[in-house]
Amino acid sequence: MIGEHVIVGYNGDAGGSDALALGAAITRVTGGELTVAVIYPPGSPGLAVEAQANLAHAAKELGDVPAEYMAFESRGSGRGLAVLASRIKADLIVAGSARGGRHGGITIGATSDHLLHLSPEAVMLAPSGYLPPDEPSRLTLAYVHRPQCDAAVERVARAALRLGAPLRLITLDLRTEDPGRLGDDLALAVRLAWETTGIEAESEIAEGHDVAAALATIEWLPGELLVCAASEDAQPHRVFLGEVAMKVLKSAACPVAVLPRGFS
Repeated sequence: MIGEHVIVGYNGDAGGSDALALGAAITRVTGGELTVAVIYPPGSPGLAVEAQANLAHAAKELGDVPAEYMAFESRGSGRGLAVLASRIKADLIVAGSARGGRHGGITIGATSDHLLHLSPEAVMLAPSGYLPPDEPSRLTLAYVHRPQCDAAVERVARAALRLGAPLRLITLDLRTEDPGRLGDDLALAVRLAWETTGIEAESEIAEGHDVAAALATIEWLPGELLVCAASEDAQPHRVFLGEVAMKVLKSAACPVAVLPRGFS
């Protein structure tokens, strides 16, 4: 299960605070390690000093939550987080929403865009203004009948079992495919979850003329976590989010985790 070692990308703004709160909530539930990282560009002594000040601010926000604090030099914040995650063997990178987006939603910035297309570890994004609950209320997997999603069913089911949280599998019906086939595929995924873990997963088909409209038709609980699998186009052991999954992420009103291809 992801969350054994979480690295949070922090930059001192509201999105960084959202990511920090989410990262701390994850490790509180999993008992994992927490590392807070500030990335700064090379050849910038002033920004290196600012990075240390941001780390001090993050420590003040976390209070008595145990964490390691690291300033890391890199030409890009997304690249820096990915490299640092590999070096310290973190299994999850948490980032916040970019400035200027809607409250309660996820807005992709340069950092998260890089992570969603090249991260070697799972990535989780926090919505703007997110206040994490004491524990997750439900894990929901966005399911499409393909090998990466079938593998994700098993992994997310194991995570739900360990966390004691319900599992839901959802499929989007954008009125472009046979709804009967979508239902059959979803039923097979529910069966896979049962055969893997003994969990009786809920299932739901979200119908709409586009992704946002479809997601708006189903209920989202406070404390919900949405999981997406990497695209089949992803390199092995890398995150790469496809077009529809990216629209799902941008329409979500809860944290979204993206698993890398071949995640184990």
